[in-house]
Amino acid sequence: MNSDLSQRFNWRHTVLVSLLLFPLVLMLLIDPIPQDKAYHRFIDTGSFLGIPNFLDVLSNLAFLLVGTLGITFCLKNHTGPGHSAWLVMFVGISLVSFGSIHYHWSPNNQSLVWDRFPMSVGFMGFLTALLSEYVNRRFSRLLIPLVIVGISSVLYGYFFEDLRLYVWVQFIPLLTLPFFILLFRNGYTHQGMLIVALLLYALAKAAEAHDTAVFQITGEIVSGHTVKHLLAAAGCYTVLVMLQRRKPIN
Repeated sequence: MNSDLSQRFNWRHTVLVSLLLFPLVLMLLIDPIPQDKAYHRFIDTGSFLGIPNFLDVLSNLAFLLVGTLGITFCLKNHTGPGHSAWLVMFVGISLVSFGSIHYHWSPNNQSLVWDRFPMSVGFMGFLTALLSEYVNRRFSRLLIPLVIVGISSVLYGYFFEDLRLYVWVQFIPLLTLPFFILLFRNGYTHQGMLIVALLLYALAKAAEAHDTAVFQITGEIVSGHTVKHLLAAAGCYTVLVMLQRRKPIN
């Protein structure tokens, strides 16, 4: 039995565990990260049809579209060892639409919580899918515990004014994605599309960071945050296309 366990757990697993947990340890060693009040000051505050911050609000419908398509696909097709995790991820993406609309309608710390709740569900669903498909299908059992961790990170960030745990929840599934692909094989084709999704999300974060610059470059038509929503939704859609197109590798 011990020999069997030693054969199952090797240096690749050690590297992965280190990549997942070491950043969390580092985050907990630094000072608490409060929510920056300037985060709520988006450049595009134009209203239309009585809707404040119109494009930042409207662009969230892209998440509802992608999430609904993903849920429909998962309900009609079995997507492999990470099936439940993929389904939960798309549920989270759908709910991001409502949470982010609520937030951008009136940006503040309280409404931001409702934006981050479904995001944390989506990120933890994605991480569980990676673990169950690349490492071992038994890791699908971590879905509920990881979703609880994700939701708890949002609550902790709000009540204790400390975003360290939420930062780990948001970024660790994406930062470790290339290592999942390099270290393990998941038995399906089209895994390169996950890297495309990662690049789209990186571009989304870059657009978010340059909210004002994008707004000025486009002649004050569209802001960086609106572009962020569209690029992030496109990244989620890329994951869906991967699931639709992939086939088992013999």
